Amino acid sequence: MDTSFAEAQEPVDNGPDAMDRVRAARADFPALNQMVSGMPLVYLDSAATTQKPLKVIEQITDYYHRHNANVHRGVHELSERATRLYEGARDKIRDFINASAREEIVFVRGTSEAINLVAQSYLRPRIGEGDEILITEMEHHSNIVPWQLVAEQTGAKLRVAPITDSGELMMDSFADMLGPRTKLVAVAHISNALGTINPVQEIIRLSHDRDIPVLLDGAQAVGHMPVDVQALDCDFYAFSGHKMYAPTGIGALYTRRDILESMIPWQGGGEMIRKVSFEKTEYNDIPHRFEAGTPAIAGAIGLGAAIDYLEALGRPAIEEWENELLAYATDALNSVPGLRMIGTARHKAGILSFVMDNVHPHDISTILDKEGVAVRAGHHCAMPLMDRLGVPATTRASLALYNNREDIDALLKGLETVRALFQ
Repeated sequence: MDTSFAEAQEPVDNGPDAMDRVRAARADFPALNQMVSGMPLVYLDSAATTQKPLKVIEQITDYYHRHNANVHRGVHELSERATRLYEGARDKIRDFINASAREEIVFVRGTSEAINLVAQSYLRPRIGEGDEILITEMEHHSNIVPWQLVAEQTGAKLRVAPITDSGELMMDSFADMLGPRTKLVAVAHISNALGTINPVQEIIRLSHDRDIPVLLDGAQAVGHMPVDVQALDCDFYAFSGHKMYAPTGIGALYTRRDILESMIPWQGGGEMIRKVSFEKTEYNDIPHRFEAGTPAIAGAIGLGAAIDYLEALGRPAIEEWENELLAYATDALNSVPGLRMIGTARHKAGILSFVMDNVHPHDISTILDKEGVAVRAGHHCAMPLMDRLGVPATTRASLALYNNREDIDALLKGLETVRALFQ
């Protein structure tokens, strides 16, 4: 029986007023109201981690002030409250991504742990020598290394579908690489280094036509656009809380119930058991058999609060606003002499990676920081992608709902300072 713990939410109005709410949301983020190097902070590093709205911070504080206790096993009042809040967050995630049941949501520390869980608990027992795992050239290290580990453990092969110079997946090549030995496809919903929005529905359709399960790395997607796992028909969907306005150290893995029921635990400890003797252990029901030990209770509650916040604003309005900013920022950066965009896919999210003639990305980032502008410089945990594109690193500006055109203007002003120093 699907017992719900979440409080009912009011329907969200996604009309014109929703855009006004998103534009005004910057005031909800206390960290943005500060000076850096004597300049007002311009935060353009949300692909690494988002800032947190006050409502999320207050919810976490309230838990520690009034409800702090361990979950599930206690019969006292505080434990029951903590359990309601914790399991209520699971219900909110179910609704947020439209899973068919709350049991399909496993709490994890983040996307990396979710992918490792699938690698070890689902794939490793089902793959052998000569079998294949198919990923793409644009993947984050977290969607490469866990599959390499499984390949080393089993004798399987990791295959990599190519991308174009603009950062788009070459779908003909991808389809050709699907074969009878392919045991899993794992693809980023949105590239963290390029902003490319992959054609995930087509990827899933092609894979499922061959009975191949698909995992989507949704770390860069769920906080920026509506995600419906049933409509996508994916088998696994992984994401992190800290990239969608929630705390660090919490995330979720969606897995179809029939698949999750067939998976073995990958970590042992308290909570994931029903009965233990020295001779044998009987495991708990899903999803708890995959949540060993005391969970990140405050993190889960914070994730639930972040979902409430996003739903109150309306994800269609958030997506529309970020697309407006992306168009404005793309035009602005393309006007900078000596700057070259890295990742120019036709379908993109709010991630802008670039290089500048004769200036290392780390120098760009350091100078921008002195102007109060926070961007990311480096390989963005995508070293194979940098090798493919022939660059050692890029500067990356990434957008979120709290950004505005003034932030982009500040970035441009900072880049003028970079050019003046390196001319």
